[in-house]
Amino acid sequence: MALHRDIFWVGRQWAVTGAGIQAVDQRLRGVFDIEITRLWDDDFVQSRRAKPGVNAADFDNALTLARERFPREPEPDALVAELEALGVIAAPIVSPAVPAMQLRAEGRLARFLPQWRIRR
Repeated sequence: MALHRDIFWVGRQWAVTGAGIQAVDQRLRGVFDIEITRLWDDDFVQSRRAKPGVNAADFDNALTLARERFPREPEPDALVAELEALGVIAAPIVSPAVPAMQLRAEGRLARFLPQWRIRR
């Protein structure tokens, strides 16, 4: 995969881009790339670091810069718990749902219902 158009840092072997950490060598076709969502998955990161031919110092530098650039997002449940503890939220959050459409034509003849047209 080609390097993302937003490049924040380029090392000898690794680059921090808008897609996460990417290998500079494009012949690898994105095999070693790490997406932003997986930057904080330590097992996945260590599996990439343990591959043969990886420049460990450059990889660690790229990982540090990427984690500063893309901080871990708090889990939604933890955020709600924090807000409730601070007293910002008193009632549980209810997701807004679109009410179901109700047809009011039951028991009436269709020819007597008002017609509607789309105006152009």
